[in-house]
Amino acid sequence: MAGKWELYTDKGGEYRFRLKAGNGEIIALSSESYTSKSGALNGIDSIRRNADSEIVETDK
Repeated sequence: MAGKWELYTDKGGEYRFRLKAGNGEIIALSSESYTSKSGALNGIDSIRRNADSEIVETDK
């Protein structure tokens, strides 16, 4: 089963998202809340566009 994005509103009424793996485990969360649904959807789109990016180690 493929993963899925979930869009939801938090206790403050703002939008957030999370990515769930096929087994239901949450593997990514939005680090910020969005005042609009379109803003949250743009956040998801940004992650999707950049997901195939290079891995850079920063603890060297």
